[in-house]
Amino acid sequence: MAAIGRGKTRLSNGERSAYFARREAAKVLGSVLQGDARRQAVGSIKSLIYRPCIRNKKATFALVCQTLKHLPIIKDVLDAATILNAKWKVRQQDLIYIITYDILFGQAVSLVGDAEKFLMHQKDALQTALARLLVKKKVKTPQDLVDLYHIPEVSKPRYVRVNTLKMDVDSALLELGQQNMVKKDNMVPDLLILPPSTDLHNHPLVMNGSVFMQGKASSMVAAALDPKPGWEVLDACSAPGNKTVHLAALMRGKGKIIACELNKERVIRLKETIKLSGASNIEVLHGDFLNCNPNYPSFSKVHAILLDPSCSGSGTASVRLDHLLPSNAAGQATDVTDTERLNKLAAFQRKVLMHALSFPAVERVVYSTCSIHKIENEDVVKSVLPLAASYGFQLATPFPQWQRRGLPFNIFCEPILLRMEKAFSLPYLQREKTKITPKSKQPAEIIPNLLPETAAPVDLEVGRKEL
Repeated sequence: MAAIGRGKTRLSNGERSAYFARREAAKVLGSVLQGDARRQAVGSIKSLIYRPCIRNKKATFALVCQTLKHLPIIKDVLDAATILNAKWKVRQQDLIYIITYDILFGQAVSLVGDAEKFLMHQKDALQTALARLLVKKKVKTPQDLVDLYHIPEVSKPRYVRVNTLKMDVDSALLELGQQNMVKKDNMVPDLLILPPSTDLHNHPLVMNGSVFMQGKASSMVAAALDPKPGWEVLDACSAPGNKTVHLAALMRGKGKIIACELNKERVIRLKETIKLSGASNIEVLHGDFLNCNPNYPSFSKVHAILLDPSCSGSGTASVRLDHLLPSNAAGQATDVTDTERLNKLAAFQRKVLMHALSFPAVERVVYSTCSIHKIENEDVVKSVLPLAASYGFQLATPFPQWQRRGLPFNIFCEPILLRMEKAFSLPYLQREKTKITPKSKQPAEIIPNLLPETAAPVDLEVGRKEL
């Protein structure tokens, strides 16, 4: 049995597991809180926890979510107890939050590790501070305190997409059905539906990439583009890569996918997703999609473009567990409809959509967001329609059986656009095969001054992308 801590304390298997889970949870918590404070999230809570480097995903997930849920209380208790000096606040703050949660609301904490020993010696002070906080807030239980701060969770079905590069849908249905109620989705052929409480994060099929935990709205994007085997496809804003590898599966591993991603850290995540999927026809391009010259030979055969740019993420807050973040606590939430931020994002979205339309051989473009805001969806599409028409594109109708359509902006186009759940928008543009993109025509000539050069740059990392 390995020894841990300065005193070389030998741990039981349970103690050892809890010790390391707290430290993994502290790292994730630190990334989440830092991203939330700066509004520059590296990833969602789920995506950070379910990376391959996190060993005990179930315990880490529980610790992070429960600590975030109780974080306002934990902070108030620590402040009232006045037990932390600069050393603990600066170097170990996230671990302190995790352990304080365990002491006050979670499991028993063994005296292993310096942080555990320190806080356990202060247990009486912490419990006294909690009792005083209950009195101050005029509530009876810690759960009453939680309800003061947080928005209720929303229960939704669990969707998994079968990676047909590794497994056929019927086999996945049979294997998952041994322990769960499973049925096929009526619209996306490789999508399965399970009960909301189903936990598959450690399931062998998830771990080996045979199935991906991917929502219905997210899975509809690649399915709408419907790339054919042998095509060349460009995924313009690719990470974290679930839609990218879905394209590869739809293409049966044939043809070529260019996966473009600007952010270095997200490129790493993208490559991990590709490796897990087993796809071998994906070329990762670390760079800005806007710098991809449509007239270069390397892009001359691109048939289709999937465009899933950064957006406000306003439609996936519950899926991403954003309701647990400090910025979304009741009474403290930032204004998600901040006009300036949305205008900048929409300007960027228009710019990349126009760029996608300018590729000479492209026949299909799908533009998707996970935003509820009209300015990022219908307004973006409306603004590029003159350019699209000049290139020979027209709006088409993916999934004719889908009932929820776009918000009003054009009596001819409204019935064609898709609105999925409360989140995704899915415009689909298709070019007449007799039309080609004129090389001399630039998007700025059609729709000028979308984003003045003097305007503040769009911070793409404030955007959210559905997994």
